Amino acid sequence: MPRVPQTEETVTTCGTRSIRLGLLFAISLSFLLLTACTSRRHSYTKTDQRTPTRTPASQRPYTVDGKRYEPLASHEGFRQEGVASSYGSDFHGRKTSSGEPFDMHAMTAAHKTLPLGVYVRVRHKRNGNEIIVRINDRGPFVRDRIIDLSEAAAARLDMLREGLAQVQIEALGYKNDASPTSSPTYRPPASYDAGSFGLQVGAFTIKANAHRYADELRRSHGTADVQEALVNGTRYYRVRLGRYTSLTAAQAAQTSFEHKGFPGCFVVALD
Repeated sequence: MPRVPQTEETVTTCGTRSIRLGLLFAISLSFLLLTACTSRRHSYTKTDQRTPTRTPASQRPYTVDGKRYEPLASHEGFRQEGVASSYGSDFHGRKTSSGEPFDMHAMTAAHKTLPLGVYVRVRHKRNGNEIIVRINDRGPFVRDRIIDLSEAAAARLDMLREGLAQVQIEALGYKNDASPTSSPTYRPPASYDAGSFGLQVGAFTIKANAHRYADELRRSHGTADVQEALVNGTRYYRVRLGRYTSLTAAQAAQTSFEHKGFPGCFVVALD
C-alpha cells in the first residue's frame, strides 16, 4: 500500500492509522466524509433514463437482524413466487421506508429489494385474484415471505382470512400520472447502477499531502484524484481511488480494496 504523506498534519486514510507529527504537538483529525389494482392488462412505455449524481438513501444497501440486503438497480424482468403476508392497524400512521406514513387503506406493499415507488402486479395462485400495489416500504423480514401487503390490498386479494397466501409477483414500473387512455401506463424507474463512481480512501486538510498521496496511489493502482470540499468552514481534500461506470462494479471494488489494506473505504459518486 502507498506510504502516507508526512508533514505536520494528522490525516485520515483508509488502511492506515492516524499518525502524529511535529515537534511539540499535532492536530488530530479523523474524518471519512460521506458524499455521499386491477386485474386487466395495461400498456407500458419506455423512457430515457437519466443518470443521477447521487444514489438515494432508499437504494443503498441496508442490514436487518445481521442480514445485508442490496436494493435492485432495476425492476425490469423481475418476477418472483412465494408467500405474501399483510400488515394493518398496528403499523397505521407509522413512517415507511419511503418517508410517507403507512396507510392500511391504501394499495401499497413492502418488499426487501425492489426500488421504492415501483408498481407490482400480485396474483393469488389459488383463487386467481390479481391486484396492483405500489412498493413504499421494506420488508417482510420473515423467512420465505416475499411481500407484505397493506390490509386493503390483502382484502382485495381475498387473503385476510388465511393470513398468508402463495402469490406470484411481477414488477411493472413507475405509474404515468397523465395517461392519455383510461388504462394506466407504467415507465421504468431510473437505473441507479449506471454512473461514475470511485472509492474515497482519505481526507486531508493540507492540499499538498492529498496530492502526494494521490500520486502514490496512481503509481500503484492507476487512477486517483483529489476533490476539495468545504465542511463547517474547514476545507478538506478528499482522495479518491479508481473510476467505475456502475455502482455494482464500485461496490465489488470496495470489497476487494478493503482486503488489500483499505478498510473503511467507501463508494462515492464522482462529478
